[in-house]
Amino acid sequence: MHYGERKSNTILVTGGTGLVGRAVVEKLLAAGNKVRCLVRNPGRALAVLGETPEYVRGDVADYDSLRRAATGVAGVIHLVAVIREKPGQTFQQVNAEGTMNTVRAAVQGGARRFVHVSAMGVKEGPAFKYAHSKWLGEEAVRNSGLDWTVIRPSLIYGPGFGFFDRMAQSIRTSPPPFVVYPASKARFQPIAVNDVARCVAIVLKDPHTVHQTYDIGGPEHLTYAEMLDVFLDLKKIRRIKLPLPVGFLRLAVPLMERIMRDPPVTAVELKQMKIKNATELNAVYKHFGFKPVRLRDGLNYIT
Repeated sequence: MHYGERKSNTILVTGGTGLVGRAVVEKLLAAGNKVRCLVRNPGRALAVLGETPEYVRGDVADYDSLRRAATGVAGVIHLVAVIREKPGQTFQQVNAEGTMNTVRAAVQGGARRFVHVSAMGVKEGPAFKYAHSKWLGEEAVRNSGLDWTVIRPSLIYGPGFGFFDRMAQSIRTSPPPFVVYPASKARFQPIAVNDVARCVAIVLKDPHTVHQTYDIGGPEHLTYAEMLDVFLDLKKIRRIKLPLPVGFLRLAVPLMERIMRDPPVTAVELKQMKIKNATELNAVYKHFGFKPVRLRDGLNYIT
């Protein structure tokens, strides 16, 4: 880390074993930073990330563990979030209160820099439960007194469970030769996880990004149907696309949630499609000086 004059160059990463976390930790280590990860399962983290990072057992819901992890670090990169609720891990508990806890621990632990990876489409108002929880988290960051930066990616994809794994699940559960999908005109701006991690690494060392919020996405605006076309083509799967009206899905999805332990889509996710999930096509180049990869190129790991 080159920001400021800190004796420590240790960076605390929350969510280091997740989709974004793995890529971020790799970038930080390659840049010469010491990395400390807050993890719930050190054994699993060691298997995923290797021996180089330092591990502190804990959870964003456990403030004392956060405080131990944040003591003596130069900065914090906060990645922990949930996109689906389950007992003990609600949007409020993790996305809002977990971020508040992380901010407080950073302040108490003596950190100065705080990079928060949020999500595009953050929105105040409990009608959108996920978006509102992310907004509450952002507000805690903005009011922290730290040298904060907020990064709001559009749809992130990469090796590890994510959006396109849900798409594959939808394909598997659709009756051949069809694949059903939401007939929505909502546009996304899918961005590869390595490009998100690169943005995080740039932000961390650039003081000009302090107190800035950046919406970022890949170089294409795509509907769900267009992303499905790319996925089917790369996987060499032949299916007839069958669009389902969003109004019908609003009725069907709650039933799916009751009868399926892990449905392809939830009511919260479907409602989230009403919120804009795209920004300028040149946003990454404009703010960070490099061009992100196209979806077709970034999805090469699935072939």
